Amino acid sequence: MALAATALFGCASDVNRSAPPSAASGAKEQQVAVKVLIISMFKPEAQVWLEPLKLTREIKVPGLSADDPAVRCNADSVCQVTTGMGHTNAAASITALVFSGKFDLSKTYFLVAGIAGVDPNVSTIGSATWARYLVDFGIAHEIDAREMPSTWRTGYFGIGAKDPDSKPKFEYRTEVFRLDEKLLQKALKLSANAPLADNDKARAYRARYPQPTAKARPSVLQCDTAAGDTYWHGKYLGETATHWVALVTDGQGKYCTTQQEDNATYEALKRGASAGLLDLRRMAVLRTASNFDRPHPGQTAYASLSAESGGFPISTANLLIAGRPLVDAIVGNWPAWSAGVPTD
Repeated sequence: MALAATALFGCASDVNRSAPPSAASGAKEQQVAVKVLIISMFKPEAQVWLEPLKLTREIKVPGLSADDPAVRCNADSVCQVTTGMGHTNAAASITALVFSGKFDLSKTYFLVAGIAGVDPNVSTIGSATWARYLVDFGIAHEIDAREMPSTWRTGYFGIGAKDPDSKPKFEYRTEVFRLDEKLLQKALKLSANAPLADNDKARAYRARYPQPTAKARPSVLQCDTAAGDTYWHGKYLGETATHWVALVTDGQGKYCTTQQEDNATYEALKRGASAGLLDLRRMAVLRTASNFDRPHPGQTAYASLSAESGGFPISTANLLIAGRPLVDAIVGNWPAWSAGVPTD
């Protein structure tokens, strides 16, 4: 069953996509017209882009993270920002950038490129995942499992819902976002054959999991992501995330990665779109898997949380490997992409 347009708040197709309001001509001339903005959350995610894309021009923006106070750009009008980790940092940094007046974002493509935990039932460490749905896993009621009703599978349930199987009303208006399908399919096609990095340590760690998906080598796939500032871990919370994503997307979403920022980033961009500063259909979310979100047989959840799986170096490397085909396609054929995602 297709998800009704009114069921999700913030769908890209529902947002004002008009050009930026006219500014004084002198101020507008000073703006940097950005073709692609790469959004990283912390330095290891950012560093993989800097040298390959020659992001050497620094533009300081008031309100960015104190650790990364500048946007870095290159001669091809590709820029990169590091927001800081977590919902608050992501929302604050993107809001500061969008409303700074320093950039013309009217035709910009936004690529969120970060690492994440992955469900071994869906994929494996090192894989590159493109999201259709961004689901907030943190907007919820919680009753401690030791006090929850005996018939419940989890103490997490939606705000205002009666139990874990009831869909909430989405009163926060940031619970679920759906990304543009045309850009998603283009990103998948461009990166499908990307030569993803792998290593022996990751291969050995994967072998401890019984799921064929976990044992497989890294691949590019479409599956959905759950955001929340609680860095949760384990089988039962993983099952809750799977159920939650399916519940709030009417069965259309498939949970596979867990991270902290993406709904906050989307909402900040959405407010920029509502102000006529950008086109929200031009946002893509790439999450590469740095670790499993739950343990393998014989391992505790606590041990799994801090396990040395070999996933971190390949996940950061694969941000560039899987994300660059989209960036290069946009820049290399800008006359076509500037008007929207090409049909061919």
